[in-house]
Amino acid sequence: MSFVLPDPFPPPWASEWEEDAEWGLAATLNLNGVKQTFRWIQPGTFLMGSPEGEPERNAERETQHEVTLTRGYWLADTACTQALWQAVMGDNPSEFNDDPANPVEQVSWDDVQTFLDRLNALVPGLAAGLPTEAQWENACRAGTTTPFSFGKNITPERVNYDGSYPYADGKKGLYRKRTVPVKSLPPNPWGLYEMHGNVDEWCADWYGDYPQGPQIDPSGPSEGVDRVLRGGSWNFSGQVCRAAFRDGYGPDERNYFIGFRLAPGQRPGPAGQEAARRADGQAQAERAGQAAGSDAGGGEKWGRE
Repeated sequence: MSFVLPDPFPPPWASEWEEDAEWGLAATLNLNGVKQTFRWIQPGTFLMGSPEGEPERNAERETQHEVTLTRGYWLADTACTQALWQAVMGDNPSEFNDDPANPVEQVSWDDVQTFLDRLNALVPGLAAGLPTEAQWENACRAGTTTPFSFGKNITPERVNYDGSYPYADGKKGLYRKRTVPVKSLPPNPWGLYEMHGNVDEWCADWYGDYPQGPQIDPSGPSEGVDRVLRGGSWNFSGQVCRAAFRDGYGPDERNYFIGFRLAPGQRPGPAGQEAARRADGQAQAERAGQAAGSDAGGGEKWGRE
């Protein structure tokens, strides 16, 4: 597999990093003993939204269109855990707080901005933010075009959702009635866990109608009322957990089904601008056929002393 290398690699915030034969590059942040791994997502083009024949689609909200992401980006392989939230914020607002590996919930979009400010102050160069809606769906789909990254349907063995309300012609199954610890269920083809279900995830964008025609690096409307939520959750039906399903909630709203996933290099400021500058140069080199390529090997792993 050939890919565009992030620049720099390893990133300065990483305590360890690896190249996986199946999933590509990963880098891990260690904050006072709490670890979060990030996957490197390649630039590329994908179809965002749902095709006309997809069962239970919302045609008005999910108009299918081509999206090109010219820059690679880092994305957490799990939703933010309660352990990481507490390491940064000193508290735990979650309803299901019996395991620090559970995803943090009961956090508003505004709460997450405060968390990001504090995290970035603790970790120079991280410049973490939320993924754009396009980045999120691209990573969720992981190269697939089906309603789910796992195929045409899901089961509770793969996704934490309300199995009493299966998708399309699926069979009824387990309803856990709560979150599960991150990495409890199988990852998608790009090594990302619980992109479908468990907790709904905030994105950076304001919620609004999709623009017409192909898009390049879309970042959503310039203003709005609600912020985008993606992925579905433990208390939603299978239909809501589809890769194309989108919703919006007020940025001050909290609920026990809402969490988020970190994306380093997204925030404005000197560190974020430098990350974007490097990524832009990288994308230009790729388009000119000058980007470095590499074949992923057999799971090499490295760490800082």
